[in-house]
Amino acid sequence: MSVAIPPDGRVEIRLVRVFSRLNVGGPSLHVIHLAVGLAPLGYETRLVIGRESAREGNLLDLALARGVDVVPLPGLGRDVRLLGDLRALFGLWRLLRRVRPHVVHTHTAKAGVVGRLAAFAARVPVVVHTYHGHVLRGYFGRGATALIRVIERALGAWSSALVTVSDSVRDDLVALGIAPAARIRVVPLGLELDGLAGELPRGALRQQAGFEPDAPLVGLVGRLAPIKDAPTFLRAARTLIERRPEVRFSVVGDGEERPALESEARALGLSRAVFFHGWRRDLPAVYGDLDVVVNCSRNEGTPVALIEALAARRAVVATAVGGTPDLLGRGAFGTLVPPEDPAALAAGVERALADPGAARARADAGRAHVLAHHGVRRLERDLDGLYRELLAARGIV
Repeated sequence: MSVAIPPDGRVEIRLVRVFSRLNVGGPSLHVIHLAVGLAPLGYETRLVIGRESAREGNLLDLALARGVDVVPLPGLGRDVRLLGDLRALFGLWRLLRRVRPHVVHTHTAKAGVVGRLAAFAARVPVVVHTYHGHVLRGYFGRGATALIRVIERALGAWSSALVTVSDSVRDDLVALGIAPAARIRVVPLGLELDGLAGELPRGALRQQAGFEPDAPLVGLVGRLAPIKDAPTFLRAARTLIERRPEVRFSVVGDGEERPALESEARALGLSRAVFFHGWRRDLPAVYGDLDVVVNCSRNEGTPVALIEALAARRAVVATAVGGTPDLLGRGAFGTLVPPEDPAALAAGVERALADPGAARARADAGRAHVLAHHGVRRLERDLDGLYRELLAARGIV
C-alpha cells in the first residue's frame, strides 16, 4: 500500500481509530482531541465507536461539533456478547476493506480485541493499541482473567506497537507477561488545559448543592463505577465530618453505582453534607469551586480528573495505584494514600485543609508539570512521530 501525496505536498495518512464507547471520561476526550488535532498534520481519521450504557453519559455531541467523522458500530460497547461481538468484528472488517487505512489504532479492552482482529484480517499495515489502564487484574474472576491475559499476549505479539499512558502501566504489563518493555511505548495523556490554567469562578457547586458559601469543599470527579471505589470516599467523608463538621462534599459524575451510593450516603447520615451533581461540562466552574480533589480508585491508568485538578491548581489526595503515583510525582504534587482505606483518605484530606500553604505549593508544582507534559499538542506530536516511524518501517512513508 502506498500513500497518496496531495498537490500541496502533505502526505495524507488514512487512520481508523476504534474505541468501545464515547462515554464521559478521559479516554473519550483523548480520542476526540486526536481526531481533530492530527488533521492538520496530514491525517484523515474515522472514529469507530460502540454504545455506552444509559448512566455513563456520552461526548458524541462534542465530537460532532468539532467535525469528527464518527462511525457507529453496534456491538462494540463494553459488554461481552458473542453474537454481537462477531457482528461487530465482521462490520469493522468490511469497513476496513473499504477504507483501506494505513493505520488502525484501538483503545480500551473490548475495542482492542475486536479492532485488532479485524485489522489483522483486513491486512492493515500498522496496528497500534493503547492501554489507558487495563482489565488484567481486579476486574474479573481468576479463570476469565487468565483467558484475557492469554488473548492480550497473542494480540500484543501481532501488534505493530503497544502504547501505555504511564510508566507504571507499562511496568505492570511487562510484569504480567503481556509484552517486553521494548515493545511498549509510553505516551502520556494530553488534554486541552488552557481553560483551567487561569482564574476560575467560585460558587457554582456550592450554590447547586445549597452549601454555605465559605464551607470547605472536597470533590470526587468522574464515573461512578466499581473500580473508582466511591464508597471509600463516602466513608472517608463520614470520618472527616466527625472531626470537621463544616466540611462539605461534592460528587461530580454519574454511572451504574449512583443509586447505591446515594443510599449509602443517606445510611451514613451524610444527606446534608454530600451532594450528587451528576455530569457537568463546565469544568472551570467545577474545579474552581473545589478546595480538594479526591481520587480513590482501586486501579487507574492516568486519571484525567487529577490532570485537570492540577492544571486548575487544586490540592489533590489520591490512592497510590496504577499511573497515579507517576502523575503526582510520587507525592510531590499531591498526597498519596493506600487504596480502600477510608481513614487514610480522610487523614490526607484533613492535612490538605489544615495546611493550605503546603497544599498550594504542591498544587503549583503540579500545575507546572501537567502544563508541560500533558498538553494536547505534545500528544499529537508523539503519536504523529510513532505512526510515521511504524509506517516508514513498512516502506509506506
